[in-house]
Amino acid sequence: MKLFWSSRSPFVRKVMIFAHESGLADRIVPERTVVAPAKPNADVMRLNPLNKLPTLILDDGSALYDSRVIVEYLDTLHSGPRLIPKDGPERFSTLRLQALCDGILDFLLVGLSERARPEGQQSNELKSALAVKFKAGFDALEGEAGRLAKGEFGLGQIAVAAVTGYADFRYGSERWRDGRPKLAEFAASIADRPSIVTTAHVDTY
Repeated sequence: MKLFWSSRSPFVRKVMIFAHESGLADRIVPERTVVAPAKPNADVMRLNPLNKLPTLILDDGSALYDSRVIVEYLDTLHSGPRLIPKDGPERFSTLRLQALCDGILDFLLVGLSERARPEGQQSNELKSALAVKFKAGFDALEGEAGRLAKGEFGLGQIAVAAVTGYADFRYGSERWRDGRPKLAEFAASIADRPSIVTTAHVDTY
């Protein structure tokens, strides 16, 4: 399988952490890919009209996207314990946590785009709203952290790792650990995990 990949993308990182944890990383060939809202990538759009990463190209040439679909697919390919609960309350709790984490990443990316605009063109209203969402999102993760520390390492933990890792990568000045001791402890407890170390963000194309 081939993965349209970027070392900067938190959604790509989520997929790659999952691939390492499921023992499937050696079956995925990352292809360094650049996408941007104002510059459609024709190679990506032939397979994913949304022009987004990650996009997974299967052996038959078909494609899967986005990260939520890709990790569900990967969880069907390995023989180890499932990283996504198959049914029941635990499954929907995990999927809800993934939705929370993906939503946080969405507005972190919006904030990054806004910061890249000339200062005089930036929206103070938008930046204020994003600051409110940042606090609410990370406060919610603090409430989840105790449960995550007790459970087996699966999709919920992976999704949170993607968020905290991206916050460290792009939002270090926001000091997300302040006032969130359980979340900070969880992040520290997984920092040396091979799947986390191997997939660390690098600020390069």
